Amino acid sequence: MSGTAAPFEVRGLTVAYAERPVLWDVTWAAPPGLTAIVGPNGAGKSTLIRAALGLIPTLSGSAHFFGRPLAEVRNRVGYLPQRASVDWDFPATALDVVCMARYPRMSWWGRVPRRERDAARAALAEVGLADFAERQIGRLSGGQQQRVFLARALAQDADLYLMDEPFAAVDAATEQAIVAVLRRLTETGRSVVAVHHDLSTVPDYFAQVLLLNGRAIAAGTVQDAFTPETIAATYGGRLNLLEHASVTAGARG
Repeated sequence: MSGTAAPFEVRGLTVAYAERPVLWDVTWAAPPGLTAIVGPNGAGKSTLIRAALGLIPTLSGSAHFFGRPLAEVRNRVGYLPQRASVDWDFPATALDVVCMARYPRMSWWGRVPRRERDAARAALAEVGLADFAERQIGRLSGGQQQRVFLARALAQDADLYLMDEPFAAVDAATEQAIVAVLRRLTETGRSVVAVHHDLSTVPDYFAQVLLLNGRAIAAGTVQDAFTPETIAATYGGRLNLLEHASVTAGARG
């Protein structure tokens, strides 16, 4: 049965900060493939991923990955955090950061084995940073830093990747490079669930979508669930006129 279970599922998930509910009784299953989680600021998008991974406490509910608790399948789940949550002054090179993803495969003492460093270099090459392996992470551009952490996620060699705004604050070239990597992942049978903020690119980048604002508003294929009506219900009229025109055109096109 676990072979047909959703890669990622939450049931009755409720989370509060300082007694203020952020997520309320969210039940949702992400199908295989490439899925976006969208919603306004404060809607609980990042909270959903962090709570599912056990990084923050929950009031109630559960999360399952491939039909099982995270502790049983942790090696199948990769995570890309927000760039803003990273200490970029940490004295580590791009290669060091990516090698961190390989630690579960190593002994806890001694040097990083060559095969693990080679795997980390291959992940950097996949995101176009092979020539920056020895660069300290704080000396990289914002887009390059995001690629490093994408490479770290790839180096986990997971079956499911949870990504928190992978396109935030990157240039157009980096965004397209990330899209290409995500598509390659899904072409090889992996799944990606990404918090995403640019509504106009949802139809171009993703096959599935969850619209979230404290609770699940709508979910399904982009064609069926990402409509002007569900977008309006999710954002509550908070889109400006230019955003509304762009999103409406994307949802219908």
